[in-house]
Amino acid sequence: MEPAMGMGLVALMGAAATVAGCSEDLESDIGSQSNPNSQVQLAAQVGYPHRIFNKAISGEPPSNAMICAAGAGVAAMLMASTDVSPLIAIAIGAFVGALLDGIYSVTSYIGRSTSQKRFNQYVYLDVLRNQVLSLMGHAYITTFCIVLISYVMTYVMVDPITGLGGHPFPFPVIALIWGLCVGAIGSSTGDVHYGAEREFQDFKFGSGLNAADSGNITRFAEAGIRSSIDNAWFCSKFGGPATGIAFGMVVFLDNWRSTVFAHVINGWGAVIAGLTIVLVLALYNRKLETYARKKYGPFPEYAGDIEA
Repeated sequence: MEPAMGMGLVALMGAAATVAGCSEDLESDIGSQSNPNSQVQLAAQVGYPHRIFNKAISGEPPSNAMICAAGAGVAAMLMASTDVSPLIAIAIGAFVGALLDGIYSVTSYIGRSTSQKRFNQYVYLDVLRNQVLSLMGHAYITTFCIVLISYVMTYVMVDPITGLGGHPFPFPVIALIWGLCVGAIGSSTGDVHYGAEREFQDFKFGSGLNAADSGNITRFAEAGIRSSIDNAWFCSKFGGPATGIAFGMVVFLDNWRSTVFAHVINGWGAVIAGLTIVLVLALYNRKLETYARKKYGPFPEYAGDIEA
């Protein structure tokens, strides 16, 4: 494979990963799926019934791993048994993954809401109708991009050292691993900007959340009672793009170092480049954290330090 073509594929994968990370985070924000989003499930029990969608039946990593692996499995089956083009097969596989996400979203929302009837939490059919389709749409984008990345790694890219094509892992397994990865980044990166800034707007920035305040969510938006669509509107400004950039950097930088430095010191150049990237990012993250603390602090040790 020509170096220019290899770098083009790396850029394509990085772009697809950026889109996947953004859509995955927004899907989680709409569905209130991951921690601290799952604080929604406690709200009714502590006297805060709401109209926010709640499908916190599992964390984002296993959920996205399931739909991405299912989408890749369907695409692989179609490519092996029919003459359909890979792009159409990936699109159909992503649609199946989105259907799975919709099914689990409906059952989890109805089950959780009905179980909290004693706390005046109801099943809102308009919430179910409007927001499930939005969840499925974002899940489709995520699955399509992840399956596309996995397809490129499996069938298109060439090992820079051996010069051979293919990947030692099967197509669906690669999609499962990347699904776990995008879900984990959505939990660690995107949820910070949703849970701290949107769901708990009544608390000062940087104060943390006391255990006694679990479930004390902000239930009103700019115009009336809040819904999960309001959360997506807010998170699409920063939380979603931040997650997309984080996941895109992971995919791009990892494949960039292995493509560019594979022939340096018999492959050890790629390892050294990876360690250097991690070190630089860690130092920059520390510098950014200290800047934020000086600019927006002080950050108390616990919420009780803040004056009422």
